[in-house]
Amino acid sequence: MRVTKAEFITGATQWSELPADGRPEVAFVGRSNVGKSSLLNELTHTKGLARTSGTPGKTQQFNYFLINNQLYFVDLPGYGYAKVARKQRERWGRFIGQFLLEREPLRLVIHLVDSRHEPQPKDEDIMDAMRGNPVPYVIAQTKIDKLSSRNKRVKSQRTLEKALEARAMDVPIVQTSAETGEGKKELMKWVGMLAT
Repeated sequence: MRVTKAEFITGATQWSELPADGRPEVAFVGRSNVGKSSLLNELTHTKGLARTSGTPGKTQQFNYFLINNQLYFVDLPGYGYAKVARKQRERWGRFIGQFLLEREPLRLVIHLVDSRHEPQPKDEDIMDAMRGNPVPYVIAQTKIDKLSSRNKRVKSQRTLEKALEARAMDVPIVQTSAETGEGKKELMKWVGMLAT
């Protein structure tokens, strides 16, 4: 699938504000500093579509982007950032969980995990939420360009595979870089297969 048009539609802070037009949705979920906005901009060829920031935790709503007038990319609030008030983090966590489990138009969940680190407890919470969930699930390992050798890349992917194997999950893993564009075609192939 190739993106020819992408536009911001709305930012939702509660369930009643989510679009009701029934278009298929692809959710992007991950830690606050994992590079969701950068990857979204790369996938859509639209610099500045999703706002990037040096301050993790900046995305504080469910941001909907209409892609090719056909489906939505949904940028979910980042999780796990300590400077966000605890009550707010807990509210986001409940909203994200409800969205992943109950959102009817949801066709694909892309879970971004930083390739430079082992999966964090909050990453594993998302894995647990997706285990047994009928919605297709793909993991995008971000910032792969930051790993200096092929050996480090293989080791990073193997660590992630072990976390999935411990949950008896067979999940596609795509190594990506918003800087070099690596993994972009493969990720969009999954979007095209599952969400259109």
